[in-house]
Amino acid sequence: MTAQTYAWERDDEGRGHSFARVEEHPAGWTVHGTEVLVGEETLACTFRVRLDPDWHTREVEVAAVDASGERRLVLGASDGRWEVDGVYDPGLDGCVDVDVAATPLTNAFPIRRLASLPPGESRTSPVAWVEVPSLRVRRVDQTYQRLSPAANGGAQWEYGDPDHGTFRLTVDEGGVVIDYEGFARRIG
Repeated sequence: MTAQTYAWERDDEGRGHSFARVEEHPAGWTVHGTEVLVGEETLACTFRVRLDPDWHTREVEVAAVDASGERRLVLGASDGRWEVDGVYDPGLDGCVDVDVAATPLTNAFPIRRLASLPPGESRTSPVAWVEVPSLRVRRVDQTYQRLSPAANGGAQWEYGDPDHGTFRLTVDEGGVVIDYEGFARRIG
C-alpha cells in the first residue's frame, strides 16, 4: 500500500484550507479529505471515496458541519447505478465520478482516466455532484479539455460545467490539482 498527502489553500473564500490523503491498495484507491472554510459561511467537510483500480467511484461518505448543524451522506455506485443513503436514484444513472464541491481532489478522478487525451481534445461526462454544506446530490455534466502543458511542465486542463463556468487547472503527473483557477492552489 502506498499513500500520499496533499494540502491546498483556498482562493475563493476569506480563508480556507484543504487536506487530502490518496492511498493505493490492491482493490483500487481510497481518498480521504478535510476542508475548513471561513468566509461568508464558516464550515467544515470531511469525505472518503473508494475507487476501483481504474478510478471509477464505488463508495462515498461525506459529512459537513456549519452553523445550521451536521449532515452525513453515503453514496454507492455499481454498474452505473447510484444509491443515495441506501435508496436508488435513477437521476444519477450513468455517472462515473463523484465531485465533492468543497475539494479540488475529486477533479483528479476523471483527469487520471483522461490522461492520454491529446491537447485540444475534450470529454464530457455526468457526475454525482455533492453540494457543500447542504450535501444535496445532483447530476452535473462536466467537461475536461486537455490543454498544452504549462510553462513549468505541469499538465493543464480546462474544466467546465453549465452551472459554474470554465476554469483552468494545472495538475501534477498523478492528475492531482496544483492550481485550480479562482478556487485553490496546492501548498503541500
